[in-house]
Amino acid sequence: MTLMTLTKKEAAGKDVREDGDIVELFWQRSEEAITETEAKYGKLCFGIAFGILQNNEDSEECVNDTYLRTWNSIPSDRPDFLGAYVSKIARRLAIDRYRKYTAKKRAGATVGLLDELAEALPDRGDAEAAEKVDRIVIRDTLNGFLCSLTPENRFIFMRRYWYCDSVRSIARTMRMTETGVNGRLGRMRQRLKDALGKAGIDT
Repeated sequence: MTLMTLTKKEAAGKDVREDGDIVELFWQRSEEAITETEAKYGKLCFGIAFGILQNNEDSEECVNDTYLRTWNSIPSDRPDFLGAYVSKIARRLAIDRYRKYTAKKRAGATVGLLDELAEALPDRGDAEAAEKVDRIVIRDTLNGFLCSLTPENRFIFMRRYWYCDSVRSIARTMRMTETGVNGRLGRMRQRLKDALGKAGIDT
C-alpha cells in the first residue's frame, strides 16, 4: 500500500491521536501516520486549500500533496504542533498552485489578497535582497504583533490572511459590517508595517 492509496474510509471511526504520537509514527516511517493526520487535520487542510483555490479537485490534490510533503519533511523536522505544521504546508502548496494557474494573468481574489497584505511586508521580490532579510526578526515581529492584538482582531486578521476568508464571510461571522472589517484590517496592516519598521525592516 502506497501513501496515496490511503483513503478517508481508512481514517474513519478511529480515536484521534495526540500530535506527538502521530509525529512519532512519521519518525517510525509508519504509513499509519498519514491516516492519522488525515483523520485529525484533513478537513482543516482542505478548508485552507479550498479557501485559496475554490475548486474541490484541486483542493483534494493539494491536501494529498500536503501529506506527502509532510512525510518527506519528517523526520528531518519534528514539529511540536502538527496542525500548524500541516496547515502551513497546505497553504503554501495551494498558493503555489494558484500562482501557477494565474502566472499569465495576475487577477483573482487570492492574488488580490496577497497584494493587499504585501503593502505591510518586506519586498521579497529580489532574490539577493531577500537573502539579506533577517527572517528571525520578521518571524518574531509577526508573532509579537499577533500577540498584541485583541482576540477579536486576531481572529479577523488570521481569518483574512491565513485562511483567506472573504471580508463578507468574516463580517457575517463577527456580526459586523464589511466596512467595519475593512477598516480594522487596514489599521492592522498599518500597525504591522510600523512594527516591522521599528524592528529595522524596510517595507
